Order: sequence, then structure tokens, then C-alpha cells
Amino acid sequence: MDCSALRFYHVHDFDSRQYLDEYLSDKPDKTFEEDFLLFPIENVAKTLKLGHIKGDILIDLSIGSMIHHLYAACEFFNHIIVLKVRDRCILELKRWVDTRTGAFHWGHAAKLHTDMEGTSDQLEYKEEKVRSALQHVVKCDLEKENITEPIDLPPADCIITAGLLDAISKDQVDYIRHLRNFSRMLKPGGHLLLIAPLNATYFTIGKHRFHLLSQDEDFIKKAVAAEGFAIDYCRVKKSTAESDLVDHKAVIFISAQKKK
Repeated sequence: MDCSALRFYHVHDFDSRQYLDEYLSDKPDKTFEEDFLLFPIENVAKTLKLGHIKGDILIDLSIGSMIHHLYAACEFFNHIIVLKVRDRCILELKRWVDTRTGAFHWGHAAKLHTDMEGTSDQLEYKEEKVRSALQHVVKCDLEKENITEPIDLPPADCIITAGLLDAISKDQVDYIRHLRNFSRMLKPGGHLLLIAPLNATYFTIGKHRFHLLSQDEDFIKKAVAAEGFAIDYCRVKKSTAESDLVDHKAVIFISAQKKK
């Protein structure tokens, strides 16, 4: 598909609430539950539970206003800093954090996490734990080398990026440039947790189609390794979703440690 005919997430108007409703809600058909909800929750939790990824600061760089992949993270990091490119995404996220009327309901994601952990009786505690952790939401500019300029954030112990690199990169050179900028925010020895669709060219919000950079497992692994990371763990899940909203063929999760 010609990317010039598509919108770009970080450039054009993006309805963050509609994105959540379409891809991450608990609506009856649950088209994307396995790919976009359960897969990230399972793999982030599994990776962090090993105990070697933890510390003071985690930075989240993910598309839209999603937070389901952070349920496990709040148990392993003292501070979670969420970076967003769009005001609309920040407002949507803060609406949930502040328990405002009309906020998106994440209870189904919390239940998936607590059911997996065997802690279903701690559902309310887990929701509040995540809310308490998400007090630092910062606007960023992904085209700058220091994407939080004029703010200089302290180096992070871990960065999670979910679905963002593919949405903002027009080609592979652009992908590597953004990945390098993300890596600069991570201290040596820190970890990158990357979640992405594979072989996708677009996703749909309402009547608009947005660009996704089509890339495969081999390209992502090589790009991550070339930026000085050693990959600890990689899992690829073939897509089970049947929908014309997005054309991904699989979803990938990578855990990698920064060596330089």
C-alpha cells in the first residue's frame, strides 16, 4: 500500500479513545484480545517475573493511551514515566488515572493480568497500583534527538515501546533513527521491551487509515542488535484476528539488554 495515501499517527489527528474502543476494549467479539491484549500482558509479566529487569525508572513509549502492558511493570519499578506525542492521548490517559467520568474501562485487562497471576482477589488493588504509578505523563516530540526537550530525563532502567516505532517510521532508515533515539534514553545495562505487529501496512481509526511500516522478525532483530542490544528473549505469535481494521500477520515481543 502507498504510504502517501495514509495518515501518520504522530502527524495527523488521532482519536485515541476510538483506538482503544476498536482494538483494546472488552466488546463482545473480542477480535484483538489474543493479539493486542493477552500477548503483551503475558510476555511483559513473564519477562519481569524472572527478576533481572527492575530498577528505579521505566519509560513507556507506546501508541495511543494504552496501559495494559504496564500492569506487571508497577511491581518492579519505582517510577513509570509515560511519554506521549499528542495532547489527546495525554488527556485520555489522565482521565483514567484520575477516575473521571467517561474514562476508558481497563477492568478487563486488569482481570486478564490477575487471572494469569492467580491473584483475582487483588483486582482492585492492582488497578490502584497502576494508577499510582502513572503520575508522570510527559509530552514529547519524536522528531527531536532529545525527544523530551527542554526536559532532560534521567537514564531509564527499562524502556517499553508498544506499537509505536512502526506507526511513526516512514521507512527502515527512519525506524532505526527512532530506535536509536529511544536507546539514548536507556542506561547501559538497561533493558528494552519491544512489542510490535509484523508485516502490517495500516491500521484503521474510524474512516481513516494510518500508516504502519511493514517489517518482519528478521529486520527487527537485526535493527535491535545493531543498536548495541543483546536479545534475551523473543516470541512471535501468529495473528488470530480476522478483521480489515488492521492487516498484521503476527505480533512480536522482544526483550533485549543494552550493552553499549
